[in-house]
Amino acid sequence: MYRNRSLEPFIKELSRSFPVLLLTGPRQVGKTTLLEYLGKEASPRRNYVSLDEFGPRSLANEDPELFLERYKPPLTIDEIQYAPGLLQRIKVLTDRSGKNGEYWLTGSQHFTLMRGISESLAGRVAIVKLIGLSQTEEYRKNDQPDPVRPDKKPYPRINKLAGPEAVFERIVRGTFPRFIHKTPPPAETFHGSYLQTYIERDLRTIIRVINISAFERFLKLAAARTGSLLNLSELARDAQIAVSTAKEWMGILEASFQVYLLRPYYRNISKRQLKTPKLYFLDTGMVCYLTGWRNAEVASHGAMAGNLLENYVVSEIIKSYWHHGREAPLWFWRTKEGDEVDLIIEEEGKLFPVEIKMSMRPDLNMAKGILKLQQFSKDVGQGAIICLSESGQPLNREINIVPVSCI
Repeated sequence: MYRNRSLEPFIKELSRSFPVLLLTGPRQVGKTTLLEYLGKEASPRRNYVSLDEFGPRSLANEDPELFLERYKPPLTIDEIQYAPGLLQRIKVLTDRSGKNGEYWLTGSQHFTLMRGISESLAGRVAIVKLIGLSQTEEYRKNDQPDPVRPDKKPYPRINKLAGPEAVFERIVRGTFPRFIHKTPPPAETFHGSYLQTYIERDLRTIIRVINISAFERFLKLAAARTGSLLNLSELARDAQIAVSTAKEWMGILEASFQVYLLRPYYRNISKRQLKTPKLYFLDTGMVCYLTGWRNAEVASHGAMAGNLLENYVVSEIIKSYWHHGREAPLWFWRTKEGDEVDLIIEEEGKLFPVEIKMSMRPDLNMAKGILKLQQFSKDVGQGAIICLSESGQPLNREINIVPVSCI
């Protein structure tokens, strides 16, 4: 069952402007399915080859020129990271033809892939990111015209996400497309298999020597810190690894789209701010699997409930930008005195502050960070408290209450 993705029109548009398009993101989020669907609709119909298959992969690595003679454009090449030598040859061919939309590529190992892309296809490739299904893609049939922002009108409530337990059902399950099939797998089984595949197929190609048990311990400890400031020294100590190893592993998790490091905002506000990023996972289902929260009702009342909800909202807002073919202009703000805003969206010369609260009836006391930010900067735009409220309404003239089911 194909589910339309928000990226579809942007892929078509960018393909008319660039010779090469790269769709990158983690495994199992639908990259191949999306490009195959668009390729079959295209005129002329696009050819397709997967480097996951031994034969094409061997040919691509041994003789890139012959490979690209055999597989003619317009061509979609799946898992391009398995044959990075193709990139230089693609550059030669696209420069020679002068045509746009010749090659669509997918890749799930952002860490090594981007190095080859920047060296071979700079200026010739449009890069877009795809992660799990957004709320819009799963429930609204893809009618979200713009990324989420507090000054824009909230979208109609998704009735299937009304109430804390319904929201936490999706948080615990995760957002991989496999879960909306007619016969979805048990979440625990899926995430366990996914993690094993990620370690065996992705990590081992990046790090030849890795202590699997140490890495799994590190990953579980990282998941327990989601929504918190990232203290690598503390994390390394608890995982019983060197700080340099923790830094390397966190970099790999970020580059392979498992985690997202939200950087602190510091421009033109105050020097007395923390410079440490906050840690989020791009799929909350993986966080719940790693930390043992397998039941939605229990998770919604558990010790990590607030962090899980915050992680979920941040990941949904990231999707609203990435799935519109745009970088996510997201930050957070925290001073050494403890003033904090969970999320800042920086666009059009304005800072749009967002607080994320595990509450059904938020009040002005929950917006203290936004009020403090307004004192530090004249560039603060409309703010929002995103929470478990059943309906949206103004909190005051500058801050709106927005239900999670309306983003």
